[in-house]
Amino acid sequence: MSDDLRKGGSHNGSAAAEGQVTDPAFWVHADPSEAMALLDAAPASSPLPIAAVYRASAHVHREAGAGLRRQLLSLDAARYGYRALSERINAVPVKGTPAARWGVEWATGAQLDSRLRHALIGHFGVVRGVAMTVVNGRPVAVTGGEDATLRLWDLTTGQQLGEPLAHTSRVGSVATAVVDGRPIAVSGAEDGRLRVWDLATGQQFGEPLRGHRDAVPALATAVVNGRPVAVSGSWDGMVQIWDLTTRQQVGEPLRGHSHFVTAVAIGVVNGRPFAVTGSFDRTVRVWDLTDHRQLGEPLNGHTRGVGSVTTGVVDGRPVALSGAGDGTVLVWDLTDHRQIGKPLNCHTEEVGAVAISVVDGRPVAVTGSFDRTVRMWDLATRRQLGAPLDAHSRVVGAATGVVNGRPVIITGAEFGGPRVWDLTVGQQACKPLIGPTNMVKAVATGVADGRPVAVTGSWDDAAWIWTVLIWDLATGRQLGRLPQSRVVEAVTTGVVDGRSVAVTGSRDGTVRIWDLATRRQHGEQLHVDVHSPLSALTTGVVDGRPVGITGLGDGPLRVWNLATGQQLGKPLNGHTQWVSSVATGMVNGRVVAVTGSFDRTVRVWDLTTCQQAGEELVFPTAVGAVAVAPDGRLVVCFGREIAVLSLR
Repeated sequence: MSDDLRKGGSHNGSAAAEGQVTDPAFWVHADPSEAMALLDAAPASSPLPIAAVYRASAHVHREAGAGLRRQLLSLDAARYGYRALSERINAVPVKGTPAARWGVEWATGAQLDSRLRHALIGHFGVVRGVAMTVVNGRPVAVTGGEDATLRLWDLTTGQQLGEPLAHTSRVGSVATAVVDGRPIAVSGAEDGRLRVWDLATGQQFGEPLRGHRDAVPALATAVVNGRPVAVSGSWDGMVQIWDLTTRQQVGEPLRGHSHFVTAVAIGVVNGRPFAVTGSFDRTVRVWDLTDHRQLGEPLNGHTRGVGSVTTGVVDGRPVALSGAGDGTVLVWDLTDHRQIGKPLNCHTEEVGAVAISVVDGRPVAVTGSFDRTVRMWDLATRRQLGAPLDAHSRVVGAATGVVNGRPVIITGAEFGGPRVWDLTVGQQACKPLIGPTNMVKAVATGVADGRPVAVTGSWDDAAWIWTVLIWDLATGRQLGRLPQSRVVEAVTTGVVDGRSVAVTGSRDGTVRIWDLATRRQHGEQLHVDVHSPLSALTTGVVDGRPVGITGLGDGPLRVWNLATGQQLGKPLNGHTQWVSSVATGMVNGRVVAVTGSFDRTVRVWDLTTCQQAGEELVFPTAVGAVAVAPDGRLVVCFGREIAVLSLR
């Protein structure tokens, strides 16, 4: 694999041709907005390796200084497998900042995807409402969340525009339109009210629209008889139409569904605007928005409630797609009111979002699910396109659009905020090493069969059990696994009866010892009395004395003399959130403790002086586990990734 930053080829006449693309110092020092603009200018047919590396933590780069950006870029280059590039970035000098003390030898990239353009960080909690529009000539996303706010995002830079727009209850749906030449958003909330917003000024138009008796999880906009309207679906089982110019309800509610209305989409059949609605009654219904009547019989086919619908055109015919709790997506011919072909059995859990886009001139369906994946489908051939996108959380909303000439999708999720994906990038920039399938809770290092290994504790989504995995530190390959039925909070290694063992600590206070050579439990489990939530545990030797280092629910790290049971020195303070892991070892000839925290940092502590050694190391996500290898290298697990750092 080439580590050339300009792998995509020459870009004549651009800043890239002047050497910026091949200079790691540019990416470390450049203003993030300028850097993102340069990446966006690169042709989709020739993606730059640095584009995927830079975008992996772009949401952090925007607020970071050059020193922190250097560290994250070096880490993300290693996560993508560009080790030489990682070293080049790490060697970039930063004025006023010491030379990088640690470098990344290798790291896994299970959570990386070169198709990710932006992570939109700002909401607290679930983001269900997602829409796109253009404001002042720039593509903008509008998102609504359970934090009772509406937020606007510049899709070119990924930055939030202005202050959040406040609701009085959780926002469940968002749609956009143009009224009297001005871009507006309509938002539906848990209190049953709709609000109309002027996106150019950020001001609300008039009073909230009242009519529904329950939450409004579904919204869409259309033009009927030359007037912009909003169509809302509610948990009260009704569909209502609103004139966005007068902000008045149009006609009587559309009745027919016998359960929550959870999805609304707009389309055109035979030149007439219509709405498609989905409900927990497991049906899809089509409504003529001019005559306010249902067209044909309900569309039946799903075995669970319908949570998402969208419309489009395939082979010149109007179609609708519906996603449901049964994990399937159905395609409907809206002219004949019939199902087209077999269901797309594409997900293992509820389909929370469906959308249609056009990629390379072909209609493409995009589906998002509670199984935390987003998948693309060629609607003409009904085949899946490329590998699924890892959405990191349950997908509960989606919208498609175009940014800088490229089709994109914005996904709303339960956690982590909305994400923007480029639909034209069909393949990963590389094939990263794949780590555990969920967040790593604990890690330690040791020796098995003469090889240095790392031992990690994590949740296995596929097997539905807690597992302890063993990794070869030289190659990054998995060597084996030890099954666990309890939450693994801590892992350490040692020697028992002359054999290398792993010791695991669980939330219920039990400790198990495992033979690393045979992968079998050694002896009976031990029961430990823990009066405060155990978050981290390790042992070591300082000045010839056996010590224990604990991280508990009360925050600071404490060092104990294991012979006397007395605390040594003052608590080690520095982390601002829960300490997730602690390990001991020798680094540069000194006995140290290394701690990882949910505050996204790793800190190294000199156990002789009980002082922090050097600056903290910052990572893109919460650090779940750390370890110190016998040769002084650090092993850091963040999210579902693993990185190995060596002292420079």
